[in-house]
Amino acid sequence: MPKGADHGPSIKNDEQYEALREKGYSKEKAARIANTPNAGEKGGEASNYEDRTFDELYEQAKKVGIEGRSKMNKQELIHALRNN
Repeated sequence: MPKGADHGPSIKNDEQYEALREKGYSKEKAARIANTPNAGEKGGEASNYEDRTFDELYEQAKKVGIEGRSKMNKQELIHALRNN
């Protein structure tokens, strides 16, 4: 079986995926990180969650697949995003 074939063709960075799985990340979280463009690079200029609007936080939660986001307030979204 070719390397990476056990988790399907949707993984863009198999090496990073496998490293994250070895660190104990769930399959879903490891895949999400490994499929993020420039995931191995540092120095992003993301704004603090507190500086973002509720709608921006909601869209980010939707993007990363946080369940129950429709019932969360801004602080709950921030907590969920930080602990996802």
